[in-house]
Amino acid sequence: MDRPVSVVEHELELNLVLSPEHSVPVPARLTYGSHDPYAVYITFHLDTGSPVTWVFARELLVEGTFRPCGQGDVRIWPTRSGRRSVLCMALSSPAGDALLEAPLPVVAAWLERAHRLVPPGSELAALDMDGSLAELLA
Repeated sequence: MDRPVSVVEHELELNLVLSPEHSVPVPARLTYGSHDPYAVYITFHLDTGSPVTWVFARELLVEGTFRPCGQGDVRIWPTRSGRRSVLCMALSSPAGDALLEAPLPVVAAWLERAHRLVPPGSELAALDMDGSLAELLA
């Protein structure tokens, strides 16, 4: 039985922090889908013409909206930038490190939509295990 795939997306502008005084805007897209209910995707639209997508646990992003969390490649924490509430994301890869700031209210509203699509704790029920197994065995 094929289940319909539902997706929640949002285009937004992040700030790539280059120094405490200087940052540059980076257009990005947040994506969450019922086909992969444990993961969130952030696609950065860079000037290189090739978008870059990072995938990590939805729960990590949720926790990061309240307190510092993560280790290794993805670390997330809430803070203030002037009068704005922002979500900081420190990303590390062999190609380099980046510190990005996202508007916290925008990310929180998008996460709320993702939670309505697949409520926390019901991720396993959202997976189409029979369909995936049939596809593997075909």
